[in-house]
Amino acid sequence: MAEHTSSSITIEAAPADVMAVIADFARYPDWTGEVKLAEILETDARGRAEQVRLVMDAGAIKDDQVLGYTWTGDNEVSWSLVKSQMLRSLDGSYLLKPAGQGATEVTYRLTVDVKIPMLGMIKRKAEKVIIDRALAGLKKRVESGEASGEASGEASGEVSGEK
Repeated sequence: MAEHTSSSITIEAAPADVMAVIADFARYPDWTGEVKLAEILETDARGRAEQVRLVMDAGAIKDDQVLGYTWTGDNEVSWSLVKSQMLRSLDGSYLLKPAGQGATEVTYRLTVDVKIPMLGMIKRKAEKVIIDRALAGLKKRVESGEASGEASGEASGEVSGEK
C-alpha cells in the first residue's frame, strides 16, 4: 500500500458547518488556490456529490480530473481518482471530530501518484503542501462565516470557476 500524508487542524465551528463547506464543490474556486473550476457530475440520493470534475492549476502542475466521492455518515468523506491527465492515482479523505465547545478537528489524508517519475520524498513534500494549503483555506472559509447559508448549486451540478 502506498504511503499517505496527513495533517490536522482545529476549526472554530461545528462539524456540520465544516462539512457544509467541504461538500459545497461549486464554491471551491472561491477558497482553494488550485481549483479553478468544479463541476458536480453525479449526486447520491441525499444530493451529495459522487463524482466531481475539477480543473486544477497548481503552477507547474495543471490537470483536469474527475474524482469519485464516498460519504461515511456526516463526518467523513473520501475520494479517489476516476480519471486524470497528470495523475496515476489519488486517494484522500477528510475526517471531522468534535473538539470541544463548538470546534472541530479536521484530519486530511492524501496519497498521490503522478504519471511522471518523482522521488517519494518530493512527492510527500508536495502532498504536505497541498494538505496544508487546503486546511488553511478551509479554516479561513469556515471561520469567516462567508459559507453560511450559501448552498450555491451544490446538488444541481452548477459550474463555478471564473473569478
